[in-house]
Amino acid sequence: MREITEVLRLYHEAGLSWRGIAQALNVRYGSVVNYLNRSEHASLAWPLPEGLAERDLGRLLFPSQPASGQRRFVEPDYASAHQELKRKGVTKQLLWQEYREQHPDNGYSYAQFCHRYGVWLGYQQRSMRQTHRAGEKLFVDYCGPTLSVVNPDIGECRSAQVFVAVLGASNYTFACASWTQNQEDWLNAHVKAFDFFGGVPEIVVPDNLKSAVRKTHRYDPDINPAYQQLAEHYHIAVVPARPYKPKDKAKAEVAVQIVERWIMARLRHHTFFTLTSLNHAIRGLLNELNLRPFKQLPGCRQSQFEQLDKPALRPLPKQPYHYAQIKQARVHVDYHIQWDNHYYSVPHHLVKQLVEVQATSTTVAVFYQGQRIATQPRSHRQGGHSTHQEHMPSAHQAYSEWSPERFLRWAGDIGQATENIVTHMLKEKHHPEQSYRRILALLGNMDASV
Repeated sequence: MREITEVLRLYHEAGLSWRGIAQALNVRYGSVVNYLNRSEHASLAWPLPEGLAERDLGRLLFPSQPASGQRRFVEPDYASAHQELKRKGVTKQLLWQEYREQHPDNGYSYAQFCHRYGVWLGYQQRSMRQTHRAGEKLFVDYCGPTLSVVNPDIGECRSAQVFVAVLGASNYTFACASWTQNQEDWLNAHVKAFDFFGGVPEIVVPDNLKSAVRKTHRYDPDINPAYQQLAEHYHIAVVPARPYKPKDKAKAEVAVQIVERWIMARLRHHTFFTLTSLNHAIRGLLNELNLRPFKQLPGCRQSQFEQLDKPALRPLPKQPYHYAQIKQARVHVDYHIQWDNHYYSVPHHLVKQLVEVQATSTTVAVFYQGQRIATQPRSHRQGGHSTHQEHMPSAHQAYSEWSPERFLRWAGDIGQATENIVTHMLKEKHHPEQSYRRILALLGNMDASV
C-alpha cells in the first residue's frame, strides 16, 4: 500500500501527470490510473486522514478484496491428506481432485496444493521425511534398559530384554519381554508380533544385531540363516538398516523411546516373579499406549491401524513358524553328521561334503544344495547313532543284514545237517560275529553245489 500513498502524494502535492508518476515510481501506467480513479470514487481527500493505516487504505480502495490475514482460498486438511497418502494407490493428484470437487470456486491449484503441503510437512515437529505405505514396513529393535524378574525361591534377580515392533504407516506398536536377545528369543518375538498384528507386512527392518545379521554390510548384509528361514515362512523381505544410520529405522528409535517412557518407566516399582506375569503387565499398558490420542494427527495408533495397516497386511500362514537351529556340518566317512553329540546318517554319496543341518526340538533335517536329503527324529542319546539302511552303500546294507537268525534260516533251507553245522560254528566262538565269514563261505559253497 505504500506505492498507492506515493501515487497520491505525487499527484496532489507534486502535480505530476499520470504518465510522469508512472515513470517516477517505475510502475505501470494503468496501475496509476486505477489507483487515482479508485481514490476519486472513494472520495478520498489529500492529505490522507491522520492515523489511516495501510490496511485500511487498501480496504477503502479495494472493497471487494478480502482483508489482510483473510484468505480467498480454502486451506486443505493437510494432516488428513498426509494420512491418506499412506494408503496404497493414493496420490497427491487424487487428493487435489477431491479437494477441488469440494471447493471448485475457492480451491488452490495443484501446484499450490503440493507446495503448501510440503511447507506444512516441513513445519512438523516429528520426523516425517519418509512416507510409509500401509502394510509395507515393520521396524523392530530392543530397548536399551531391561526389566527385572525375581526368582521367589532363591531371591535371584534376572534381567529381561524388551522387544519392540512398530508398523510404519500407523505407528501401531507391539512389545514383549524375553530372557535374552539370542536368535531363538529374537525369532519367537517376531512370531508373537505377527500374531499381535494379525498379519504380516512386506518388509521387516531390523538393526544389525548378531541374531539378525551374520555379517554387516552397507549394501549387501548377510542375513542369518534362521532369520532368512523365518522370512521365507512368512513370505517377507528382511532389509536391515545401514550400520550407523539410525534414520533408516527412525520409527523403531521413536517406538523404543515411547515404550521405555510409557511402559517400562511405569513398571519400575513393580516386582515380577515370572516372565509370563511381566508380559501380561506389558500387554495391558501396551493397549493403553495404542489408544492414546495423537497430539498433532487425528485419531490414535489403534484407529490408524484399523484404517491403514490392518486391511493391507497379508494373512498369516496356516502354521506358525517353529524355531530351528541351523548350522553347517561335514559328512564323516561313515556317512553320518554330528549334532548335539548324536550321529545321524545321510546318503553315503555325500561323504566329506558340506551340508546344512536344521534341528528343531523334535526333528533333525539335513539339506544339500537347498534340497532336503534326510529327516530323522531328534535323539538326545549322547554318542548314539541313528542310521537309515537306505543311506548305506549296497555292500554295507548286505553286511548289516547278517545275523545268527538269518544264517540259521539260510542253513535250514538247505537241510537239517547244514543247520546243525552252522549252529555249532556260531557257538564255538565267543562272539558270533567272529564266525560270520566262515559261515558265509560254507553256505555259499552249499548253494553252489545245490
